[in-house]
Amino acid sequence: MAATERWDGLIVGPTLVTLADDTGYGLIEDGALGWRDGTIVHVGPRAALPAPAAQLAERVIEAEGLMTPGLVDCHTHLVFGGDRAAEFEQRLQGVSYETIARSGGGIVSTVRATRAADEDALLVQSLPRARALLADGATTLEIKSGYGLDFAHERKMLRVARRIGQALGITVRTTFLGAHALPPEYAGRSDAYIDAVCEWLPRLYHEGLVDAVDAFAERIAFDAAQTRRVFEVARALGVPVKLHADQLSDGDGAALVAAFGGLSADHVEHTSPAGVDAMAAAGTVAVLLPGAFHVLRETRLPPLDAFRAAGVPMAVATDCNPGTSPLLSLRQAMQLAVTHFRLTPEEALRGATVHAARALGLSDRGRLVPGQRADFACWRLAQPAELVYWLGGPMLEMAFAAGHRLP
Repeated sequence: MAATERWDGLIVGPTLVTLADDTGYGLIEDGALGWRDGTIVHVGPRAALPAPAAQLAERVIEAEGLMTPGLVDCHTHLVFGGDRAAEFEQRLQGVSYETIARSGGGIVSTVRATRAADEDALLVQSLPRARALLADGATTLEIKSGYGLDFAHERKMLRVARRIGQALGITVRTTFLGAHALPPEYAGRSDAYIDAVCEWLPRLYHEGLVDAVDAFAERIAFDAAQTRRVFEVARALGVPVKLHADQLSDGDGAALVAAFGGLSADHVEHTSPAGVDAMAAAGTVAVLLPGAFHVLRETRLPPLDAFRAAGVPMAVATDCNPGTSPLLSLRQAMQLAVTHFRLTPEEALRGATVHAARALGLSDRGRLVPGQRADFACWRLAQPAELVYWLGGPMLEMAFAAGHRLP
């Protein structure tokens, strides 16, 4: 092999969980994975390497345990100011999420704290949360705005999200969620606020700050007509959409986002059979958020069997946020998904890799196969089910993003 063809890196020894096919883990024991220029170029058994390892790569790493694709957290709100621990205590005492929101708490309380922090302070508060997600195997993050609720502060949040990706050497997909809640200065004027959101979106997009657009379509947030107006602006810009859909009630949110060819419908506890069918026809991913389900003590399960029967891909994400899902581990979200939603361990892993990537419009990651981005995680574990078996604890040995080892 000529020197110019040498791989940048090669890991030998772990059991590879390739997810190469649409079913099964795709296990390769005593495996070998090589990469060059940030892309996987070889996957197979160590015994099938075309030459001695030292001749193939600039760097050879011996490893044990499991290697999986890097985890993809496709729904987070991790850029925010302050916390809402006091509201969590209220809910434990029986106060509902809607009651807290209508009394000035909930999202609006985080808006106050987020507006009060300048960009650097917001980055300082948010980086540790991102690092925590990486420490348990995430190599790609989605980060939403939605706690600024005016142009300057939404812009600030999206700028911080971009800076997190740069600081950590990972992909961060930014989602504009201006239609998250009604800010106090627009009380009683929700249509006027949507007018403002529709005006901000092109400006933020042209600054390179928006990869997707989201909204909260719910009785305590925005109705279908208002959501549709935001989505029409996104479609005119060529920006993909996703939606907080059918979390607290069946508002036909899943069908609405599917009508726009949406990347994902998220939460979906109350999604109807018609909504499931619309998602299946549009190829829209169902993003399951068991952290919020757990913290809010919900009892209404998403229509999981209907999703399976219709072939709707199911992703799993942390929904990391200060109010309803203060969750800093995607692996723990996977564990909650198998416990509360009865996903299989394989479904949970696919949900946090290949299906989560699809929910972000990314087809270049989520599997360990040649041609995919060299994002992978090595675990001190012996079998895939252990990823959702252990409740917490340091399981990650090392992780790479585009072939670069993460700190």
